[in-house]
Amino acid sequence: MDKVDSVVVGAGVVGLAIARALAMAGHEVIVLEAEASIGSITSARNSEVIHAGLYSPPQWLKTRLCLRGRRLLYAYCEERAVPHRRCGKLVVATSEAQVPALEALARNATANGVEGLSLIDGAAARALEPALHGVAALLSSQTGIVDSHAYMLALLGQAEDHGAALALKSPLQAARPVAGGFELDVGGAEPMRLHTRCLVNSAGLQASAVAQCIEGLPCVHAPPTHRCKGNYFSLSGARSPFSRLVYPMHEAAGLGVHLTLDLAGQARFGPDTEWLPDDGPIDYRVDPVRGEGFYAAIRRYWPGLPDGALQPDYSGVRPKLSVAGAPARDFSLETDAQHGIPGLVNLFGIESPGLTASLAIAEEVRDALSGVPQPT
Repeated sequence: MDKVDSVVVGAGVVGLAIARALAMAGHEVIVLEAEASIGSITSARNSEVIHAGLYSPPQWLKTRLCLRGRRLLYAYCEERAVPHRRCGKLVVATSEAQVPALEALARNATANGVEGLSLIDGAAARALEPALHGVAALLSSQTGIVDSHAYMLALLGQAEDHGAALALKSPLQAARPVAGGFELDVGGAEPMRLHTRCLVNSAGLQASAVAQCIEGLPCVHAPPTHRCKGNYFSLSGARSPFSRLVYPMHEAAGLGVHLTLDLAGQARFGPDTEWLPDDGPIDYRVDPVRGEGFYAAIRRYWPGLPDGALQPDYSGVRPKLSVAGAPARDFSLETDAQHGIPGLVNLFGIESPGLTASLAIAEEVRDALSGVPQPT
């Protein structure tokens, strides 16, 4: 049976960041990925936004990791020449009734320690973005965009430079705590059995299923993951009239149908909120009929959106710990302090801003595993 120091389950952006951090800390690392390529599920199907840290409460882990991760991510992109842009964002109140909520958001963001915030009136917002409709806006200068695939390739390359290995089409089927770590059964075309000292479950949508295959882990520490699909539409036939991201005042399950930009300046809109069953195959097709609701939502802040300008683009599925209609929940990062199994870290509900927070999450996991005893 092959032995390795650490195994990371999941080669999305967070799993790759963790693999890099562990490899650079001297761990011998294998990354197990059930799919045929890296980052092909949640990490490849999002808005590619570098979030400033406006929304979640100051005391949440998500908030701390977002702020730390954002600063680390900008520095990393500069150092590794990952395409990105600090373009800024406007969160818009489109009616006077929304202004108190916008002001509350500004207070929350300030309490979180977010830099570069300005609460401006409608005229000032239109001076920045003439096509915008709104009575007030929160300008976040630290929000940006990143080429998520280039970022993941940079993380993987650096992890491999420090000795990490990637195993694609290699789902984890079972894990058993044994002396000195875990015994893993890995599926795929060439099934194998591995012994590892440390095990990190960063499987995203499959994190709950992976946790359930770990022998001896109490079910309370394998919470269900709920699937929330977000559909995106792109602007056809024209460049975006906006140079910044534009977000409406947010909704319970997401941040509303917002306008984001890619690095070429093309606009896309989304995500909306479509709850899916917790298991079974996922249909990533975007129903063109959903575009009817997009027009109404977008025209609240961009009345000039032309008829017929939206076309279905792509969709992604967010791993939620909360169910439809329930309040949002914090990231869950569980170590032996919570579940009692040394060397095991489980990550649940790592949705937005998971990409932004990825390097900070990786630091947290690396530090949590630094005290796991070496085999004698």
